[in-house]
Amino acid sequence: MAPLKSMDHYCSEQSRLVTMVHWTAEEKQLITSVWGKVNVEECGAEALARLLIVYPWTQRFFDAFGNLSSPTAIIGNPKVRAHGKKVLTSFGEAVKNLENLKTTYSKLSELHCEKLHVDPENFRLLGDILIIVLASHFAKEFTPECQAAWQKLVRVVAHALARKYH
Repeated sequence: MAPLKSMDHYCSEQSRLVTMVHWTAEEKQLITSVWGKVNVEECGAEALARLLIVYPWTQRFFDAFGNLSSPTAIIGNPKVRAHGKKVLTSFGEAVKNLENLKTTYSKLSELHCEKLHVDPENFRLLGDILIIVLASHFAKEFTPECQAAWQKLVRVVAHALARKYH
């Protein structure tokens, strides 16, 4: 059995992933073709609502949003909808800046780490939820190749957002 790697090694590996990612022309095309059809308000609200419903412990980061007592309350909550739109609008910056995600998310990483104290695992969870939302909205276009490109993107964005934690 291989020895366990230190946390420092793990963190430097994660940082290297964000820095060294390579995007093929096909991956860029698959990502931008789906993104061009995304209704940021609708998909953002759905993604954040799903996160709060499927992973209820994430609700603790949204105390100021008021009633999150049931799926119906979460889905109908205007603050959830507004923040979902804000999150997905920010994700659009990743689509525009695939080659420079570390810089794109530097300030957001700092905010979520130092001020909001959000568990960085939640970034990965939200990315997984976003994949589900996109697949449900764009089933025909969301081929396995498209999913692979989007999985790569959400993974790299999650690492960029978690960067200040290391």
